[in-house]
Amino acid sequence: MRLDPALRAPLLLGAFALAGALLVAGIHAYTAPRIAENERQVLLRGIHDVIPADAYDNDVLRDTVTVQDPLLGTDEPMTAYIARKQGRPAGVILPVVAPNGYSGPIRLLVGILADGRIGGVRVLAHKETPGLGDKIERSHSDWILQFTGRGLGDPPPDQWAVKRDGGAFDQFTGATISPRAVVQAVKNALLYFQANKDRLFASAAAREPQA
Repeated sequence: MRLDPALRAPLLLGAFALAGALLVAGIHAYTAPRIAENERQVLLRGIHDVIPADAYDNDVLRDTVTVQDPLLGTDEPMTAYIARKQGRPAGVILPVVAPNGYSGPIRLLVGILADGRIGGVRVLAHKETPGLGDKIERSHSDWILQFTGRGLGDPPPDQWAVKRDGGAFDQFTGATISPRAVVQAVKNALLYFQANKDRLFASAAAREPQA
């Protein structure tokens, strides 16, 4: 029995579409675990940059808490990671957004130790001007390292600004907006930590909703 030519083309197209969909699904199923593991390793490296690996012994990727506050630069809920050493609070890794970068939001990872000092700050994503604002990246300059070890008392809160604004932090030649945005975002992260420390460091079990 010969197939009606009027039906042959649609059926062939449908067969090709099905084969393509199956191929894409197969590739996704094969690569998804590898992609997920790569993303996990990138996140871990970022966490190790802002909280020393020897400062904690728990699985920080599982010990998490949802955070949501304008001080963190967005109204969206985000995931914070809790570091513990022998069950005791060691630090928290906060996702922070500096919403007023020169070319848009700057996404940061801010590690804050249990005593309120900064373990480290790293830029996760930005669209700042190459050669100027992109010096906020660790790969482009050492500027971001000046936050390490600082807290709300060092310098005092009113000194958490770039030097051009009368503060204690350097800016870049020809670029003030990007560092200004990052300094303010880091200060706000410290303010958020100060106000929410007890909730952040509550045990994972205590944070689980009760049945």
